[in-house]
Amino acid sequence: MTRDEIIKKNLDLHAEWMKYVFEYPDVLDKIPKGAVLVILPEDDKELYDENYKVLEENKKKGIPVFIVTMKTPKPQITNIEVVKVQSLSAL
Repeated sequence: MTRDEIIKKNLDLHAEWMKYVFEYPDVLDKIPKGAVLVILPEDDKELYDENYKVLEENKKKGIPVFIVTMKTPKPQITNIEVVKVQSLSAL
């Protein structure tokens, strides 16, 4: 897995985590001050292993780690269709 793939997949996981946080903001109270958030995807062994390395590195440094396990979010297909584009000068 390339670095770019790791970053993209982690951004997708983070976006899903943020949706969860907006629904359940009290979960933020459980995160220790100064902790690093590490998301371990249950259904992507390769990314799980990469993120677990981050967890271990931070533990070795004595940095608290907040671990979240979740399934990889399914890609969303947008139903947006551009019907008409109009410039401001035409208004």
